[in-house]
Amino acid sequence: MHELQRKRIIERHRDSLKRHGYHPHALYWSGREVQEIRFRVLADIGIAAGASVLDVGCGFADFNDWTARAGRPVRYTGIDLSPDLIAMARERHPELPLYIGELADGGFEPASFDWVVLSGALNEQLHDGGAYAHRMFLQMYALCRSGVAFNLLDGRSLQIHDLQSLIPEEELAFCRSITPRSKLVQGYLANDFTIYLYREPTGQSI
Repeated sequence: MHELQRKRIIERHRDSLKRHGYHPHALYWSGREVQEIRFRVLADIGIAAGASVLDVGCGFADFNDWTARAGRPVRYTGIDLSPDLIAMARERHPELPLYIGELADGGFEPASFDWVVLSGALNEQLHDGGAYAHRMFLQMYALCRSGVAFNLLDGRSLQIHDLQSLIPEEELAFCRSITPRSKLVQGYLANDFTIYLYREPTGQSI
């Protein structure tokens, strides 16, 4: 990501955190319910209690809290570009390994985690036709042992200048070039879709 783009994202989150404090609005979610619907869909890839999970663009590490409430607490690691969000997350979760930066800045070894998830962290409009997102898919897949789950905004129905939205079928096709064990999930929210990439058989039909 270009340095000016990194700076813009960091400054936007610094401003939103000042305005909203610890709240989904600081992460540009419309509310807790919508945020947690996305968490449920991500977890439905097959994440079970005790699994190791890397959360890319982790914000306040809320996915860790959700998995615990859902009865499937995980061994959680988070990384986020915003130092301000990570500072808040560390206050709330001093026990968790939380890192500042883009995914490539984390220095993680290949196949370090059972699952890699990402929620909302690719919605920033970079005007690159999804090229950065595609690099992220490849990086996330390299880090997983079982699979990757991420969500994106649906470009068929949502076109907002400040937000990146992509075409589900096109993104699924790209993911199937990484692994044929890729699955598109839709219908849980308007203007949103999730893709699963499986590295190992899970017993689920895709």
